[in-house]
Amino acid sequence: MTATAGEAIVAALSDNVDRLLAAEPEVRDDAPDSVHQMRVATRRLRSVLRSYRGLFERTPARAMGEELKWLAGVLGVARDAEVRAERFETLLTKHGQQSDHSAADIELVTARLVTAENNRYAAAHADVLQALDSERYHELRDELTKWRTEPPLRSARGQVPASDFFGVVLERDRERVQGLIQQETTVTPAERVELLHDIRKSAKRLRYSCEAAEPVIGADASDLGSRAKRLQTVLGDHRDAVESQHAIYGISADAGAAGEDTALYRILAGAEDTAARQALSRYPDAAAALSGE
Repeated sequence: MTATAGEAIVAALSDNVDRLLAAEPEVRDDAPDSVHQMRVATRRLRSVLRSYRGLFERTPARAMGEELKWLAGVLGVARDAEVRAERFETLLTKHGQQSDHSAADIELVTARLVTAENNRYAAAHADVLQALDSERYHELRDELTKWRTEPPLRSARGQVPASDFFGVVLERDRERVQGLIQQETTVTPAERVELLHDIRKSAKRLRYSCEAAEPVIGADASDLGSRAKRLQTVLGDHRDAVESQHAIYGISADAGAAGEDTALYRILAGAEDTAARQALSRYPDAAAALSGE
């Protein structure tokens, strides 16, 4: 018997709700990578709701999307600090010892970069725990548990064959990414950074919609999802390097104002500039691969 779109989307929701709820105890224990896993599960759910919005009743779907956005935002503050701390530590390990800077200089830079971000993570994780103990989160968790098996579907659309409905969604999401890629020729260099960020977000949305469609469409959805993930990863690497470089410049300014040597910051910022350029060099092939070129 052919699966309906409603049956297929319930299966996709169930899987992602399970991931989110399974991550909660790990986040409470501050287990490694747990915040990241819960944030990804939250984003996957938001993406499924947006890509397959035609299957859901509008008002409850919009409300659920807003609550998931709130949760992702809370988790995001902690995750961003965690990523920056790890990235700065890696940079210092690689480039700090290669310079002529004293141990005292490296210690000062480490304090401003790594220690400060670890402290931000600790404060943000405390905020995450407060959010998880809140009535708002408890209501969200209860609602997600209901959606796991009985989401508010539009009954008529839910009866459409899953392969038909999911195929249309994937094509629409792919066209959105390609449309953004084509805008590159129309923007200034300054605007291109944000356009690439938008392309990355759209590629991620396509990837998640493909993951939801894999049980229905199979290899075609898996292949498209892999190409979307490749593009997302390339642009994610670029974005991480750009944001890290900007953060280093800002922290370097603070260090300089305090009378500290800023030479090592310039080395680290230069390394991130190189990393951003290297990531961007992989972008044309990744963008072409999405179109099957």
